[in-house]
Amino acid sequence: MEKRLNVYTEGQPALKTLFGIHAYLKNSPLEKPLLELVYTRVSQINGCAYCLDMHTKDARHGGETEQRLYGLDAWKDSPFYNEKERAALGWAEAVTAANVSDSQYREALTQLSEAELIDLTLAVTTINTWNRINIAFAFPAGSYVVGQFG
Repeated sequence: MEKRLNVYTEGQPALKTLFGIHAYLKNSPLEKPLLELVYTRVSQINGCAYCLDMHTKDARHGGETEQRLYGLDAWKDSPFYNEKERAALGWAEAVTAANVSDSQYREALTQLSEAELIDLTLAVTTINTWNRINIAFAFPAGSYVVGQFG
């Protein structure tokens, strides 16, 4: 693949807003392990190798198990996830597909507070944005170091 510009060095003014959202979400009521599962799942859907590398490393660093990470692509059929995680993963998939049904909305609210659902939606739309940026500029997978972006 042709080398492309480094969006992280050349695009700092544009990316400040996204980094601000990341900082906000770090302090949201959503648990960090749940956010890492969501970030990983959305990155699987979008095929973002860089984000998959980043979020699986961060998840492992936070204590996530290999079994749950390997089973994430088949979470609906795996017994490894609790009801809140299932609701969040279902919501993340629906928001990523831009096709959220009333039943998915009701299901999400059975496990997440309104504030959590708003923050989760922000997290999903933001990781979708990061996926598209990293894919567009072919940011190399494997270069991420845990804690690199705070």
